[in-house]
Amino acid sequence: MKQIRFAYPIDLQFFNGEKTEKATPKKKQDARKKGQVAKSQDLSASIALTAFFFLLMMLGSTMLGTFQTLVRESLTTYTTWQVNEENLKMIVTQVAFEAVKVVGPVLALSFLVAFGVNYMQVGWHISTEALQMKLEKLDPIKGAKRIFSMRSIVELLKSILKISAGIYVAYTILWNEIEQILQLSLKSLGNVLSFTAAEVAKLGIYLGLLLFILAILDYAYQRYEHEKNLRMSKQDLKDEHKQAEGDPLIKGKIRERQRSMAIRRMMQELPKADVIITNPTHFAVAIRYDSSAMSAPTVVAKGQDYLALKIREVAKKHRIITMENKPLARALYSQVEIGQQIPEELFKAVAEVLAYVYKLQGKAK
Repeated sequence: MKQIRFAYPIDLQFFNGEKTEKATPKKKQDARKKGQVAKSQDLSASIALTAFFFLLMMLGSTMLGTFQTLVRESLTTYTTWQVNEENLKMIVTQVAFEAVKVVGPVLALSFLVAFGVNYMQVGWHISTEALQMKLEKLDPIKGAKRIFSMRSIVELLKSILKISAGIYVAYTILWNEIEQILQLSLKSLGNVLSFTAAEVAKLGIYLGLLLFILAILDYAYQRYEHEKNLRMSKQDLKDEHKQAEGDPLIKGKIRERQRSMAIRRMMQELPKADVIITNPTHFAVAIRYDSSAMSAPTVVAKGQDYLALKIREVAKKHRIITMENKPLARALYSQVEIGQQIPEELFKAVAEVLAYVYKLQGKAK
């Protein structure tokens, strides 16, 4: 059988660097610290735009009345005042107050909407990594690569799509009202302003809803792109695992978690114990013996100080007999691990305790 030969040698290790694996929680956390999160800038803008014009429709008449009052006061009252520093301060204060009444609700709503949408996308997240000055950003070659990258092309196509869709929506709305638009010259100024405000609000809401739909698609794309950029190779996973194993902080967290799980399992087995042997305050050891399944009594739980107190509390709750035997409690705690049978040298002492317990239980029955 002929062997297949290549004109050029192929290093199969080259393919080990292909990023095919999903990012680990640590990789995602590190990226989040750097400000690399999946979010759509258009989402908050589209919702804020829709909310702005919706509020304009709801409060338009009130805002117009406030504006008219402000203009009337400016033309009738303020023009008759004497020009001095005190009057100027009063005029500026009143005008600013009335202006806040007009634009304040809109600005407040826009801020709350933008904050809320960003919070829903990425949660509470503040990162200064993107604001740091990096010399690599000044590299013209890398800058050119960013300009002609696939991401830039996608952003360009998104912009063209948004502009085209916006023009189409505006054209459709205005074309449906073409007859009234042509008759505006025959109407009063108030009717013209009212019609214009209504159409502008309608146009803004439709544009906002359209941008919202596009923003949902953009958000899905951003999540896909974010996950794709965070993908890791098998070698990356091995390196991260090695690094994590050598990190004292992570080792400590793993040990703490293992200890918590062991204590939880121990507390679940504790109600099966026949007796609790105590120091009485510093040590507590729970013994269980089932002659049909065990060749010797077994330690199902043990603890020192606070954990010993918890063992005694659980024993009291489940009506497990507690006996004080300082030497035996210390010996069991130091020599026998949880789940192990007691050694032969402690058989006699433990047997005497169990016999006494069984005798008490027999009397209780």
